[in-house]
Amino acid sequence: MNQGTANKSDLRSLGDLAPEQVQSTVDQYSEIYDGGLESRKEHYRSLVNHYYDLVTDFYEFGWGQSFHFAPRKRGESFKASLLRHQHYLADRLRLKAGMNVIDLGCGVGGPTGNLARYSGASFVGLNNNAYQLGRARKHTRDVKSLCRFIKGDFMRIPGEDESFDAATAIESMPHAPDKTAAFREVFRVLRPGGCFAAYDWCVTEDFDPHDKIHQQIRHDIMVGDALPDIPRATEVSDALREAGFEVVDAHDRAGESDPEAPWYRALQGRDLSLASIPRTPAGRVVTNLALRVGEWLRLAPKGSRAVSTLLNTAADALVEGGKSGTFTPMFFFLARKPE
Repeated sequence: MNQGTANKSDLRSLGDLAPEQVQSTVDQYSEIYDGGLESRKEHYRSLVNHYYDLVTDFYEFGWGQSFHFAPRKRGESFKASLLRHQHYLADRLRLKAGMNVIDLGCGVGGPTGNLARYSGASFVGLNNNAYQLGRARKHTRDVKSLCRFIKGDFMRIPGEDESFDAATAIESMPHAPDKTAAFREVFRVLRPGGCFAAYDWCVTEDFDPHDKIHQQIRHDIMVGDALPDIPRATEVSDALREAGFEVVDAHDRAGESDPEAPWYRALQGRDLSLASIPRTPAGRVVTNLALRVGEWLRLAPKGSRAVSTLLNTAADALVEGGKSGTFTPMFFFLARKPE
């Protein structure tokens, strides 16, 4: 769920979208979002699909195959922090060979493949975006015996009751229009005693709903990342219990970052390398200008710059949310389905 620039030398298309579809997809996304909370909840599938059709290529170039944040240790690379963050889920779930695990909202399959390699468990990656599923199958070819991917919505998981030993979700549940309903579906497909471990996006106890700056930060994150809403951490835990889960552990991992390497550092331009340039403020400005020229020269489809602007606004808001302590992208929970 993070910012970069397109990974194609030929910018005349985005994802599976034809050039003439980009602007109309931007317009449809904006129309759904501007319709308000109920519109976003009602049309969440279209909202999220339009969003990832537009931004997946931007994300992959700027972020690699794992679209999420992570707490960082002193001297640790960005990539290493992402991998350690993923392994934490596997360790808490005690994943091992022979287990059947569902990865909800698996993106382009980066974490799914890493978790399979690390644990030896078999994974089913669930994603509602066809373009991302194609990328996921490509990225996990070396572990295709352990990873398969299916198109579907985690609000209505295409699976039988009690068919999985464990479930994971890395920053995908923020897209759920109804947390309790989503968690009930996960509960349904887990076997008794199975556990669900995930990272969710939340506003913290420092968030003041009456503070206009806090409100703007929250609004810009939601618009820039296709979220219907951003709940408090306590609301996530309450929704898990309402769905039938026992909450074994729930805490914000953002505080585990080294003070000199906060989770939002990757968006601040403090990790200078060729690969990190698209994530930096300067790199994002250059990308935006390049896309403006590209649209004028018809080298990039009309609407590309609007996508870049959307992501830049979200990136700035994420940094401000992190600096103010009002937002976290790594509220961790481990929930268990009773025997």
